[in-house]
Amino acid sequence: MNIITVDDNKMNLLVIEKILKKAGYGDVTGVTSAKALFGLLEMDSTIEVPVNLILMDMMMPEIDGIETTKLIRKDRRYKDVPIIFVTALGDSNKLAEAFDAGAFDYVLKPINKIELLARIRSALRLKFEKDWHKERDKRIRFELELAKQIQRSVLSKPIDDGKVKISAFYQPSSELAGDFYAWYPIGDNRYGIILLDMMGHGISSSLVCMYICSVLQETITHISDPELVIKELNRYMNQLKLMDELTNFYFTAIYLVLDTEKKNIEYVNAGHPPGIVYVDDSVVLLTAGTCGVGFFDQMKITKGTIEYQDGIKIVLYTDGLIETKDSGMEDRSEAVFNEMLGYKDLELPALVDICVPLANSGSQFDDICLVMISTK
Repeated sequence: MNIITVDDNKMNLLVIEKILKKAGYGDVTGVTSAKALFGLLEMDSTIEVPVNLILMDMMMPEIDGIETTKLIRKDRRYKDVPIIFVTALGDSNKLAEAFDAGAFDYVLKPINKIELLARIRSALRLKFEKDWHKERDKRIRFELELAKQIQRSVLSKPIDDGKVKISAFYQPSSELAGDFYAWYPIGDNRYGIILLDMMGHGISSSLVCMYICSVLQETITHISDPELVIKELNRYMNQLKLMDELTNFYFTAIYLVLDTEKKNIEYVNAGHPPGIVYVDDSVVLLTAGTCGVGFFDQMKITKGTIEYQDGIKIVLYTDGLIETKDSGMEDRSEAVFNEMLGYKDLELPALVDICVPLANSGSQFDDICLVMISTK
């Protein structure tokens, strides 16, 4: 416990030190000026000095207590250290100025021992609470960063194998995201590809995302058929249903199987924004499907099929890309979507350069994800 007392009168320092030490506060340091206080605080500028409390006179030569408090509050290391003024000045305007500068409390001279110790206990309790919250927040930030790295690590890596090229752009709106994508080879000429958007974003949705991620590969590689895969994922989501129906999670998704030998795709759109398919000389939207995954125990699913001849390009995206508002809060979803329809010849980096700034013309409220698939 480190308490610093500041007073240009050495007798006052001795009186306060005696009161504090008798009350069990052993580590008490007294200085006679603001300059001496700053020197004490800066003895080692590379680490935080463990100062728990400052007791300070208001009227001092050179720099008074109020100006000293303002300077202390500018230093990040000491912005939460409680400062109690010990002063003979009972001027309400001056005391108000002291609180505005960052003082925690005050005690009038001549010092009442019981009052002084009570105010010190109150200040130290607050300091303990703030330190506890700061340490907890620091630990949470570390764990969030670790979780973010783990979440990023399980996203599928780009594929460019001579038959198909698959890549993605991923921009979360917070540390942890509710968007997820994955793709897996299913035999020599088939690929199972999914893009999903979990309800909400942040810790809860990312945890449910990781839960679904843990079963995705086995589900896609062993079942593969889009209708059966969505039904199986719905079964997993229903296992998460809680007693409180308001907290149930769901996600939207597009899952498709691309067959480069038969030159077709089979897909299910589960309540997701329609994917865009540039096939031969036309543009087709992936709309066939069902509702979001996790809403109901049973799902009625319509599977879509698209054939192609010369080649195919597919763009999947989450609603964070198109459900955007400008600085005037005008809905710009249709404008962004229409922009995307005309970019058949663009590769993913160029599409990102055009569409993501449109989505971010205001504030980003949701995760943004783009997946592009093209055959060779």
